[in-house]
Amino acid sequence: MASPQPASGTYIREARTADSPVLNRICLLTGDAGKSAEHLHKFGELIGLVYAEPYVHLPTTFGFVLVDPTKDDAVVGYALGTYDTRAFEQAALDDWYPRVRAKYSYPPETNEGATEADKRYISILHNPPRAPQAAVDYSPAHMHIDILPAYQSQGWGRRLMSRVVAYLREERGLDKMWLGLDPRNDGAKRFYLALGFKELPGAPEGTMGIEFEDFRG
Repeated sequence: MASPQPASGTYIREARTADSPVLNRICLLTGDAGKSAEHLHKFGELIGLVYAEPYVHLPTTFGFVLVDPTKDDAVVGYALGTYDTRAFEQAALDDWYPRVRAKYSYPPETNEGATEADKRYISILHNPPRAPQAAVDYSPAHMHIDILPAYQSQGWGRRLMSRVVAYLREERGLDKMWLGLDPRNDGAKRFYLALGFKELPGAPEGTMGIEFEDFRG
């Protein structure tokens, strides 16, 4: 059976700082191995504070969003990343996390009503992890991509990924990038494998990389 056709007029543009709230929302609505994570959180903004919003507020970042003009130019998906992971991590440590974690006390258990998922993300805000060295050795660039369910399986993921590859190759002179995915998300893994991604040896499970010459966009 053929995949549904893309929504009429839907297009891709560069991400903006003003997109920050909707990027956070999309991150939550796709945050449980590609499904909504709303039921897992009391503080639903936490996941996006880690995996979405920093990429439109910090240096060394890039982003592209999917926009549906039939819904008042609603942003319905994104591809966000950095071309220098270690510089991004330092900027987040110095500027981003001190600001956003002020609302959440540490240890996580002291936040009334916090779920187990909330506690994990509060821990990240207060003790941000570093990307695996094996991944950074492979490429300084990493990215995240999320699309609302109604716009999946229509070719938009491939189009967003193509924009990222073109940007990193043509404007940053890079030839590889990597990403991490939830090992439970079989659909995402199939998507990445179809594009030419491979698992990275020596990196944690779910870490995948691609050489741009192998990209099947």
